[in-house]
Amino acid sequence: MLETGSPVPDIALEDTDGRAVRLSDFQGNHAVLIYFMRSTSCAVCNRHVHDLIRRRNEFAADDVQVLVAVPEDRQEAAAWKAKRQVPFPVLVGRRGTPHEMIGLSRKVFGSLQQSGSILIDSRGVIRHAHGATMPTSGYDKKGITAAVQGLRTRKGT
Repeated sequence: MLETGSPVPDIALEDTDGRAVRLSDFQGNHAVLIYFMRSTSCAVCNRHVHDLIRRRNEFAADDVQVLVAVPEDRQEAAAWKAKRQVPFPVLVGRRGTPHEMIGLSRKVFGSLQQSGSILIDSRGVIRHAHGATMPTSGYDKKGITAAVQGLRTRKGT
């Protein structure tokens, strides 16, 4: 798993339209919060995405771009995004899953995908990194909120 305080590697993903998305593309522009869902069929993960949608104005006010990463292929991810009316870019891996690229492996019984989140500041430094095997623990709302508040503090100095 990526570590807080370390520079983000230049990971290449793609969105549901097939466009390449590199994490370095956001440097100098926005902070980026990526929520890694266990799967699009995970009810708990879907509730977490709903909370991100509900909080989107908060994130926008802090200049944080929210992205959602899913382990499914682009076609499945696009159908899920449309059905749930997710306003954020939804990312899939170009080779492997986005989860594997940041170190969220399949750990439980070799088949259950971990979930989690990372917050990357506009300079490309990871300010929050959280992973969990159980989806109920995958969305660290308090940790994300504290990290976003930390971005505000850094801007003020």
